[in-house]
Amino acid sequence: MKKILVFTAISLLLFAQISFKKPDIQPNVILFFIDDMGAMDLGCYGNIFNQTPNIDKLAQNGVRFSNAYSACTVCSPSRAALMTGKYPARLHITDWIAGHVKKNPKLLIPDWQQFLPQSEKTTAEYLKEKGYATWHIGKWHLGEGEQYYPKNQGFDLNIGGSNWGHPKKGFFAPYQMPHLEEGPQGEYLTDRLANEAIKLIENHDASKPFYLNYWDYAVHTPVQAKAEKIEKYKKQVTTPDKQKNPTYAAMIESLDENIGRIMETLDKRKMLENTLIIFAADNGTLMNIATSKPLREGKGWCYEGGTRTPLLMYWKGKIEGGKIIDEPVITMDLMLTILDFTHSKPTEKLDGKSLKPVLFEQKNYHRPLFWHYPHYHEGDNPYSAVRLGDWKLIEFFEDNKIELYNLKEDIGETKNLISSHSKKAEELQKLLHKWRKSVNAQEPRPNPDYVVNAK
Repeated sequence: MKKILVFTAISLLLFAQISFKKPDIQPNVILFFIDDMGAMDLGCYGNIFNQTPNIDKLAQNGVRFSNAYSACTVCSPSRAALMTGKYPARLHITDWIAGHVKKNPKLLIPDWQQFLPQSEKTTAEYLKEKGYATWHIGKWHLGEGEQYYPKNQGFDLNIGGSNWGHPKKGFFAPYQMPHLEEGPQGEYLTDRLANEAIKLIENHDASKPFYLNYWDYAVHTPVQAKAEKIEKYKKQVTTPDKQKNPTYAAMIESLDENIGRIMETLDKRKMLENTLIIFAADNGTLMNIATSKPLREGKGWCYEGGTRTPLLMYWKGKIEGGKIIDEPVITMDLMLTILDFTHSKPTEKLDGKSLKPVLFEQKNYHRPLFWHYPHYHEGDNPYSAVRLGDWKLIEFFEDNKIELYNLKEDIGETKNLISSHSKKAEELQKLLHKWRKSVNAQEPRPNPDYVVNAK
């Protein structure tokens, strides 16, 4: 009896090793990149109001990253970083396109680049070389004009991608949106984009791998959702609570339902065993819509609420499910991860790191992560920041103020430790300055026409 039990235990161990070893096949790739979704918006990250069962299922059956960051606190730079594997500061694409114009600024913003050049090699271009069908669905927002749209950046097909940063006519048809055929009156955009993805998957020749860049316009403003879903959430709000926004929750639920529909389509076509799913977001939650608590502030800010985002990875039978990974990661890593899984090699040195070794070998890179935002947005002024280990330093350009936080002990960034840990601050500031120089980061300059106390 003991021999049988020992044999069974060994067999189970070998099965686990076989099931979750590094996959050698060339997978399909679906990259869900959600607009304005912060880490605290999902059930799998602790939200008890928004209902996200399908996204939560990705976390339960796959891997959830607890320290995932966007490359920027606003959208266009993060999207450029995702497509190129390069820091926004290196690309000089450092604000949403076309950015804010602040009245009477103390600093003048640099002459930054407002498009992703065709000379930059994108994820889609790498995968096309490997024989992939490449599809883009949803928001693009990486330059004005067709020459900068998805079809000129490596995609065979573009549905809904243009210079638009949000649905200008709203989430209900008529959309009047470039590169999207008009839908029937009242059709919901989130449903429509999922319908387009489902048709592509259903009609695709399974002998050829595909890459689906699924960049939903949700959950960006205008915050609009189906009436019956809004009513459902309104009934659950007994006292005023900014974290419980019925319309926002309804919008998130529709997004979740449609991700579920796409996953169901893959399952019906028996594609889940050969499809890498990545779920990520471009920046944190918009503060006037919901809160990021316990994270500080939200989109447009230098604090964790501005850049801490969800990141989930799922591949049935290949990535071990139910794991939480604490390794700090950032947007550029997703491109390198996709290239690694698809056996593609970058033709130049990029800023990201493949997360494949993190998934399968418990790799820890022990590296700093950087942010550089030489612009004005919301209540924040131009800044740079670095995280290394548990420590985060923020440097503000207007007044050269430094803030230092220990994120392990103070995730809400409530205690500036600059006075008690000046040596750590000096170490990180030197690291930040060295990095800015290495990527040729553009910096704001004094405004000679600045008027103090101007009204």
